[in-house]
Amino acid sequence: MNAATGADISAQSVLGKHATPSRKVGSSLPFDDSRHLELARWIVEEAYILDDQRYEEWLDSLAEDIHYIMPVRVTTALGAGYTTSPGMAHWDENKYSLNRRVARFLTEHAWTEDPPSRLRHYIANVRCFLTDVEDEYIVDSAVLLFRSRGDTNAASTISAHREDVLRRTGNSFELARRVVMVDESVLRTQNLAIFL
Repeated sequence: MNAATGADISAQSVLGKHATPSRKVGSSLPFDDSRHLELARWIVEEAYILDDQRYEEWLDSLAEDIHYIMPVRVTTALGAGYTTSPGMAHWDENKYSLNRRVARFLTEHAWTEDPPSRLRHYIANVRCFLTDVEDEYIVDSAVLLFRSRGDTNAASTISAHREDVLRRTGNSFELARRVVMVDESVLRTQNLAIFL
């Protein structure tokens, strides 16, 4: 996450103050570790749910205390110590606001997604870490979103790094925190009526 960790970014947000403070402990898990395999599978399955825009199902996989944030990136001088604009985010959401966004998709007022976008989430470079909170894991990944809408508009892509906290719940996991660090300071997409 460069200058700040996901926990630091959440702590600076009003909506993120309730979020888990999980931080990485040690090196990433070996790729053949059963925990890495479980976590990586969860991330890939989630990508297919988002591609299919099964947002109500996606909401069910989110923790009640989730913090979902995509800070605004800024270009700074070497050694400045920060890469995001303090207090500014493209998204800064909790479970309630994510629920409201999904509910809006189900109405006739969601013009930005009517007709719906064609989406493809490419997930790569998945690394999983133990944390200082029991039953919580940090999953780092690279995400590339391809998005196409209509027949005449040019397709758009968004490249980003994600730091997710997955919390074990029985035989599965729930997403407890997601910090999305886009790789551009100016996004070249029509709107952000989708989820990364």
